[in-house]
Amino acid sequence: MAIRRGAVGFAGGQVLTLRMSDEQLADLRKTLQEGRERWREVEAADGAVLLDLGQVVYVRVESDEHRVGF
Repeated sequence: MAIRRGAVGFAGGQVLTLRMSDEQLADLRKTLQEGRERWREVEAADGAVLLDLGQVVYVRVESDEHRVGF
């Protein structure tokens, strides 16, 4: 199972960095797009997080591309 690092941005400027599986990420995106749920529990690599989806402004996921140097 691949783990990806991402960030969830909230209204007001707070950002939560999470490491989650591709499956959890796809599920979160689908839930946000549908807009039917207000609260969603996400099982991240660091533990479970309960998100207020009504406050989510963006979800950013790092690419798989790794860079070394500058």
